Amino acid sequence: MSSAQDLSASCRASAVDALPHPEAQRTLVAVGLNHALHDGYTDLIYVLLPVWQAEFALGYAALALLRSLYNGALAALQMPSARLAARFGARRVLVLGTLLSAGGYALAGLSGSLAGLCLALTLGGIGSSTQHPLASAVITRAYGGSARGPLGTYNFTGDLGKASVPPLLGLLLSLMDWRSALWLIAALGLAVALGLLRLLPRDPASRDGSPARTPRPLTPDGTGGAGFRLLVAIGTLDNAARPAFLLYLPFLLQEKGAGLTTVGFALSAVFIGGALGKAVCGRFGERFGVTRTVILTEAGTALAILAVVVLPLWPALALLPVLGIMLNGTSSVLYGTVPDLAPGGQVEKAFAVFYTWTLGGSALAAPLLYGRLGDAAGPRVAMLAAAATALAVVPLMIVLSPRLASPAAKAR
Repeated sequence: MSSAQDLSASCRASAVDALPHPEAQRTLVAVGLNHALHDGYTDLIYVLLPVWQAEFALGYAALALLRSLYNGALAALQMPSARLAARFGARRVLVLGTLLSAGGYALAGLSGSLAGLCLALTLGGIGSSTQHPLASAVITRAYGGSARGPLGTYNFTGDLGKASVPPLLGLLLSLMDWRSALWLIAALGLAVALGLLRLLPRDPASRDGSPARTPRPLTPDGTGGAGFRLLVAIGTLDNAARPAFLLYLPFLLQEKGAGLTTVGFALSAVFIGGALGKAVCGRFGERFGVTRTVILTEAGTALAILAVVVLPLWPALALLPVLGIMLNGTSSVLYGTVPDLAPGGQVEKAFAVFYTWTLGGSALAAPLLYGRLGDAAGPRVAMLAAAATALAVVPLMIVLSPRLASPAAKAR
């Protein structure tokens, strides 16, 4: 049996094999704190983009590439991270990944050149690639058949990090230079790594030697594959619209008269709305259906982006939490649909593929498409392209709808 099968078997452990309740809670606290840090690390880059533009005289395409170095490494190495965990243990790889991300930001603070900054961001992305797949596996192992709720809590903690770390950096930038601020952010990562080492039980996703169970197919042969591919395409477009908007939001707000501290809190408002959106839109999806919810959130996202572009500063700031609800809320609906359309019922593999394509697609789209468009036509036009990307989800969702409505797709 391969190491990948071993890890998959441990992720499908039953509730009988789950850790004792207090230990399971410690596990959730540990990986939730880690998730908050890494998602905060990923999105604080948006606060730094205007600083780096002035420091290194960069165009928008180059700025988008800086962001994509982090996100691209994060997306590309998720499945290799799972293989490393199968060999060395999830606890060890999670701790080392957090230390590497913190080290990446420390190196960015030490960097005096653009090449050094690129290397630092790549290292940070490599470290962050560990937390999504491994933390999900650790929680599944800890809670067994009761893991759905804790996994939702884990996803929510990431939004807490997005809502807290970027404004913290914005505040630090008002008190000190950006390099010193990044050293403090790196020290925060070191503290989280030490907490992870203390709280996370040893080898929570270790191999138990039991044979891998054959997962029950959720969809008929052929249907699941086509439906899943459509879902991945929808997720990729949704994920591309989000960074395309956030990439240019700081510059648009600065055009409207906002300072760096205001930009940091504006991003925080978007992420707080996003955290609320994940909870609200998930419930809407259950009550009103996936198709209606996704079409509503994507159309609402497009309209809200248009409004932010044309409104003055303070009305635009007031709209940002509402925009965040729709901008991030779609992802929770799509994430919950992955098990229903997983080809052959292979849920763990389906999640890995979904994460890789959606995150990787957005990492490539930002510099190649929206970055070049921003350089050619300006931030406002690029943000309008982000709105168009959100609207492009609507016809794909209509095509996917019959597969979601089929009894096979609903079978659990």
